Amino acid sequence: MSSDGGTTAQLPQAQAVPTQAGTAGKTAEGDPASARVPKYYGLKRHLLQLTETQPAGTPVPPERALAAQFDTSRTTVRQALQELVVEGRLERIQGKGTFVAKPKVAQALQLTSYTEDMRAQGLEPTSRLIEVGYITADDRIAPLLDIKPGSRVLRIERLRLANGDPMAIEVAHLSAKRFPALRRNLIKHNSLYTALREVYGVVVAEAEETIETTLANPREAGLLGSDLGLPMLQLSRHSFDPEGAPVEWVRSIYRGDRYKFITRLQRPS
Repeated sequence: MSSDGGTTAQLPQAQAVPTQAGTAGKTAEGDPASARVPKYYGLKRHLLQLTETQPAGTPVPPERALAAQFDTSRTTVRQALQELVVEGRLERIQGKGTFVAKPKVAQALQLTSYTEDMRAQGLEPTSRLIEVGYITADDRIAPLLDIKPGSRVLRIERLRLANGDPMAIEVAHLSAKRFPALRRNLIKHNSLYTALREVYGVVVAEAEETIETTLANPREAGLLGSDLGLPMLQLSRHSFDPEGAPVEWVRSIYRGDRYKFITRLQRPS
């Protein structure tokens, strides 16, 4: 049984992990010359089988049981578990244990809203407004919005959820001069793109998006319900209207263990 009362999945018995063999790769004593597979990696492979055969939410045996079953140290077990958590195969819930994770949300890279993306996946999107207020444009943000340094910028920070699970933190920046009273209209319409379209007659026609990896800081980890230092996907989107004028600059942090992006590539002519 797991610590929270659920049934813990049983892992298959450990088996030797084969190494590459060949007559040319043997020492004089006949031992393979190739390096041995690390012990934690053999355990990781068995845990990976669990994630592929058991439904999401299935508890993983505790570290002590895994160490005894595979005749290894708890440090080795912890390394294998941590790698699978980082890869999004397992999910660690503080105070409860480690469980088989839900499949990652696969989002196509296209110019759509978060709401549209989640509904296309059959998920129910919701947003929680964390903070909204005005800041002063610095030398980095000002050129992105085509405004002068020192101008007022509306900063909107939201927590994005799917079926109630935290998925991303999104921080949008827009020119206060171009979109007067946007703060009030955002609350009224509950959708930034809807407010831009219906109140200001502005639609986003194209955008440049950059994807990088980053680590979650304590605040981000707390909002997203993830471990401190867990790898995240950082997206920076610079959006423009049909005339080429900048509309917004957005920085988003997505959980790397719950999210992946896909795109279709074409060979240039």
